[in-house]
Amino acid sequence: MSFPNPSVGPAPEEVWVFPPSSRHLRRALLPSPWKGAARNVVLFVLTVVSVYISGGPRLVFGLLSILMAHEMGHYVACRYYGVDATLPYFLPFPVFSLVGTLGAFIRIRGPIPHRRALFDIGIAGPLAGFVLCLPVLALGVREAKLLPQSPGAGIYLGEPLFFKGAVWLMKGALPDDLTLTLGPLGLAAWFGLFVTALNLIPIGQLDGGHVTYAVARQRAALVSRVGSWVCVALIYFGPNWLFWSILLRILGRRHPPTLDDEPALGPARVWIAVLGLVVFIGCFVPNPIVWSWREFFQAIGLTSR
Repeated sequence: MSFPNPSVGPAPEEVWVFPPSSRHLRRALLPSPWKGAARNVVLFVLTVVSVYISGGPRLVFGLLSILMAHEMGHYVACRYYGVDATLPYFLPFPVFSLVGTLGAFIRIRGPIPHRRALFDIGIAGPLAGFVLCLPVLALGVREAKLLPQSPGAGIYLGEPLFFKGAVWLMKGALPDDLTLTLGPLGLAAWFGLFVTALNLIPIGQLDGGHVTYAVARQRAALVSRVGSWVCVALIYFGPNWLFWSILLRILGRRHPPTLDDEPALGPARVWIAVLGLVVFIGCFVPNPIVWSWREFFQAIGLTSR
C-alpha cells in the first residue's frame, strides 16, 4: 500500500526547475533512504514479534516475505522515478488478529512526475507481492490437512479463485464432509491474496486507485465512487466490509493529479493493467472471514446464542 501526500506539490515557479522527464536528476537529489528510518526498524521488529506470537516462525517467514515484496515493489519504483518515499512501515497488531499484523505501507513524500510513473508505482507492489505469494501458496496448500468438518470449531475463511485453483491442482476435489485446515504458510498465503485484492480496489489512494487514475484520468473519480458503493453493498455478506468501507471513506475517493498528466501510458501498460485486473479478480473474495451478522451480534452481546 502506498499513500501519496496530496499536499505535496511544486509551487508554480518551480514546475520547470526539475521537469517531469528529468528522472536521473530527481534520483540524484533523493535523500538517503535510511535517514529517519529508526521508526521503520522498530515497527518491523515489533511486527516480527507480533506475527511470531500469532503463528510462529513459518508465519513470520511466509507473511512478512509477501508484505515486504509488496512494499519494496512500490519503493523501488519510487526510487527509479526519483520520487521521495519512505521505507516500509509495518503495523504490528497482536490483539484480535489472525496473523498479528495489519499489513504495511510506504509514504510517498514527493510529487509524482507523470501518469506512467504513477502507474508503475501503483502496480509494482501488488504484482511483486502476488508473485511471491504463489510459492508460499503452493507450500501452504501442500502442508494443509483435510479434517472432518466441525461446526463452531475454528475460523472459516472465504476462498479466492486462485486459492481454490491451487487446492484443486494439488489436492483434487475435496469431499463435502472434509474441510481444509491451514497451517502457518497457508494462512500467510491466504492473507497475502487478501491484501493484494484489498490494495487493488480502484478507490482513491489505494494501489488500484493509482492504477485507475493513470489509465482513466478524470473517469477515475466515477470508478472510485462506484467502487465505494460496491464496498458498502458487500456489507450484506457480513460485517467484514463494515470496517473497510469506513476506512476507504477516510482515505477519500478522489486522486490528486500528477505533475504532467498528458503523456500516454502506451499499450504495454494497458495490458499490464488488464493483468492487474485478473489478479484482483483471482484474489478477491466477498466474505473473507465467514462470519454472519447474527454471529457478529452474538459476539458483541447484542443477541443471545
